[in-house]
Amino acid sequence: MYDVYAVREDFPVLKEVVYLDSTATTQTPVPAVEAMVEYFYRYAGNHGRGAHRLARETTNRYEDARETVARFLNSDPSKTVFTKNTTEGINLVANSYPWEAGDHIVTTMLEHHSNLLPWLRLQKKGVKVTIVSPDREGIIDPQIIENALTESTKLIAVTHVSNVFGSVQDISRILKLARKNGVKVLIDGAQSAGHMPVDLKALGCDFFATAGHKGLLGPQGTGVLYIKEPEMLDSASVGGGTVSEVSGGEYTLEPSPACFESGTPNIPGVIGLGRAVEYVEKIGVSEIEKHEAELSLQAAKRLSELDHVEVYGPENRAGIVPFNVTGLHAHDVALILDQTKKICVRSGHHCAIPITRFLEVESTVRASFALYNTQEEVDVLVNAVNALKALVS
Repeated sequence: MYDVYAVREDFPVLKEVVYLDSTATTQTPVPAVEAMVEYFYRYAGNHGRGAHRLARETTNRYEDARETVARFLNSDPSKTVFTKNTTEGINLVANSYPWEAGDHIVTTMLEHHSNLLPWLRLQKKGVKVTIVSPDREGIIDPQIIENALTESTKLIAVTHVSNVFGSVQDISRILKLARKNGVKVLIDGAQSAGHMPVDLKALGCDFFATAGHKGLLGPQGTGVLYIKEPEMLDSASVGGGTVSEVSGGEYTLEPSPACFESGTPNIPGVIGLGRAVEYVEKIGVSEIEKHEAELSLQAAKRLSELDHVEVYGPENRAGIVPFNVTGLHAHDVALILDQTKKICVRSGHHCAIPITRFLEVESTVRASFALYNTQEEVDVLVNAVNALKALVS
C-alpha cells in the first residue's frame, strides 16, 4: 500500500480543509499543475497548427498525453478523443450517431443527468427511451436491462459507478447480454476511471466517457471519450482541425480522433491530465481502489450506527457515502460541517433528480473519498455528524 501521507504533500489544499467531495471534483497534484505552468511559460503554442518550434512542442506534448491516457485505459490513441468533460463526450455520441425514428435506447434511473438528458432529447427525433429502475441499494439487475431490449434497441447507456449511491454495476454482464442481442453499449465512467482498474479492450464496450477532473486527477475542462468504431459516428461538430481537404463546396474529414476535436482544444488542461494520469499510474489504481473502498466502508458502517443518520447504498461500494441526518436539511448539514470542522461534502440531488426521488428524499449529503483521504478524516466526519444529534434531539 502506498504512503497516503506522502501523497497528501502533493495536494496543498488538504492542509486547509477535510476534503470529502472528490466525486464532484478531485484535487489536482502539484506535478500536474507544474506541467501546465511549464506549458504557459516555456512553449505555449497551438496544437497541430504551425511548423515553428513552439507549435511542434505543444503538439508533441498534447499527443504524448493522448498516448498516456490511452495506455492507462488500454485503448488505442486513434480511438481516444479529448473532450471538456464526460457530459460533452456523451453528447458527442448522442448527436453524432445516425439515429432513425423508431430506434430504441435503454438507460437507467441511476444516471447522472449527463447520461440521461441527451437520450431523452432524442425523443424529439422519434427515438424511444426506456428507463429501468435499480433496487433500493442502487444496483441494476442486468436481467431487467435485457428484458427491456427490443428488436429496435440500438444502445444501452449505463453508469459504471453511481454518483449517488457509490454502487458498482455489473458492467461485464451487461456487455455480455448486449453482445448477445447485437446492441451497442455506452458506459459513463466518470466515477470509475482512476478509482478502479478500467481495461477498455477487455470490456469491449462501444463508448466510454469519463472526466479528467475526477479519478484521473486532472484539471477541470478535460475529459475522454473512447469510441470503439469511430467510423460509425458523423461528428456533430466540425471546423478548424477536423478537415484534411475543402474544395468545390465539399470537405473531407480527418480520421479519428482529429475529426471529433474541432477548434483549439484545452491544450494546457490535456497536458496536465497526461501528467496526472502518470501520477495515478505510479501509485497504482488497484491500490487506490482498495484504499478508497476501505475508507467508504468504515464511514458508511460508523455513520449507519448513529440513530439520527440514514445511510444509502450497498455495503460493497466505491468511495461514495450518501446519508441524511434526521430533522436537518442536507444543505444545512453540509454548511454546519464546513463551518465547524472545515469538512467539505456535497449536498443536493447530485445532478440525478430521478434517483433522488426514487429514495423518497429531496436531497442527500454525500461524502466521497479519493487516494489522499485518511482514516483520521473519517473519524473527523463521523464525530462531527454525531455532534449534530444535539441539534435534532
